[in-house]
Amino acid sequence: MQDRATSAIISPRRLAADVAAALLFSTRLPVPGASAITGADIARAGWALPVAGAIVGLISALVYWLARVSGLPPLAAAGLTIAASLAATGCLHEDGLADFADSFGASTRERKLEIMRDSRVGTYGVCALLLSLLLRSAAISSIADPVLAAPVIVAAHMGARSNMALFMRLVAPARQDGLSVGVGRPSGATAIAAGIIGIAALGIGLGPAAGVCAVALMAAAFGFLRWLCMRQIGGQTGDVLGALEQIEEIVILLVATASVGD
Repeated sequence: MQDRATSAIISPRRLAADVAAALLFSTRLPVPGASAITGADIARAGWALPVAGAIVGLISALVYWLARVSGLPPLAAAGLTIAASLAATGCLHEDGLADFADSFGASTRERKLEIMRDSRVGTYGVCALLLSLLLRSAAISSIADPVLAAPVIVAAHMGARSNMALFMRLVAPARQDGLSVGVGRPSGATAIAAGIIGIAALGIGLGPAAGVCAVALMAAAFGFLRWLCMRQIGGQTGDVLGALEQIEEIVILLVATASVGD
């Protein structure tokens, strides 16, 4: 009985369903034949979030390559690359970053959570978005060769999503309703699998030394964000997860830039 259950969990059909759920959750890419997903589907598919990131990264890397071979300078090509990722994800993570930045300017926990649900973007949110777009575009453009940039771009999108399941597992939802409550806590195996995939992607895309540096800085950012959320709102929300992805992606790209510069 246990063997049949284990087989079902790791069956190709189940793996494909998890990847589809991860794509539906974190991107706006079409998934043929996919049905509506539940919070339980997302929790189970947490390991596949880096796989969804790989698909977004491949699309972005292809755009960078096409732009560069068409004769566009690196910065313009990088801008189009970021635009491609925004289109693929529907600005999902950027929206989370903006709401997160706006909310933490408020004085009370209740007001912070209220702002996170407000669709309007304030000064803090605009500044956070501008910094994110600027830093990512500048980092990508510093790697002028699209062949060298491609593995970095893919690794950045994979690594940035590899800690999301772990964050959901370690940090309880800040509200009694909403996305985080619906998803619940992914299993330890799911969080570990996502982390391993992310670490492998960083080691391959950035190289062993830069990969280790990126993992260390990501862990520091993860720990700080966890502390900040617990202190300010008593948990995490979907917007916090979006901010986590953006921060981790920036960290990875900056490490790659420094590595290439050396």
